Amino acid sequence: MNPSTDSRAGDARSEVHAQRSPAPVRLSVDLASYSYQPGGGAAPLFTLEATSFEVRQRELVAILGPNGSGKSTLLKLLSGMLQPLSGRVQLEGFEVARLDPRTRAQRIAVVQQETPLLFPIRVWEYVQQGRHPYTRGMRFESDEDRRIADRALAEAGADHLKDRWMHRISGGEKQRAILARALTQQPMLLLLDEPTLHLDIAAQVDLLRRLRRLAARNSYSVVVVTHEVNLAAEFADRVVLLDRGKMLRVGTPAEVYQQDLLQQVFGTLLRVDHNAEGTPKVAFSGKEA
Repeated sequence: MNPSTDSRAGDARSEVHAQRSPAPVRLSVDLASYSYQPGGGAAPLFTLEATSFEVRQRELVAILGPNGSGKSTLLKLLSGMLQPLSGRVQLEGFEVARLDPRTRAQRIAVVQQETPLLFPIRVWEYVQQGRHPYTRGMRFESDEDRRIADRALAEAGADHLKDRWMHRISGGEKQRAILARALTQQPMLLLLDEPTLHLDIAAQVDLLRRLRRLAARNSYSVVVVTHEVNLAAEFADRVVLLDRGKMLRVGTPAEVYQQDLLQQVFGTLLRVDHNAEGTPKVAFSGKEA
């Protein structure tokens, strides 16, 4: 990451920490596990072993690990798309998997890597879809729905896109529109699966700065799945490190980013340095560990 990126990320960190105060636990993961079973008594295709951690209000937590480590499976447990085989995932005391779909959609918003478009649609119409958990029958959007959608567009930095077609905007612009739709759900928990995957570095930093601000100002709890170690170090309050279905460590980036541990997880030689603020910086050598 270049010096200008470090400066912008540092500004975001300083700005948000200045607003922070200790917050209560919102999401609790207690020894939750899951296995993909092929059937017929065969061995599991993949197992996420018992995992435990907490996410507080106004906190951004990164789930970090290489491909195949269990990040997406864990995110599905947090969202209620999968039910743990053992243990519990609770959102403010309620088991997520037991919430009815409407209630779950009002409390949890999920931003996927790719959102297929079934037909041409303008950004404004797309963002309004986030209000569906609050509508019944064929009712058209209310003045309040439109106000909430307008605010979500502004918070996501997408208000200038509202009249554009979704299939004609750039990857970074589309990610802002997808985030705006999630925000119109007015969730308490925001889950994002590799949101920076197809973005250039400027768009990556902009997105994560916005997520930190949203967490601080609106009391969201934000969980981001990523394999981008330096972005996680810059923007996450805490990191959950996974490898081959096992949670190896959870803590602040400074606590998790130990050179030997990261070399083991990512299978390559690397060096962990720290900037003046104590934030870890990882430099990869490109050689196998």
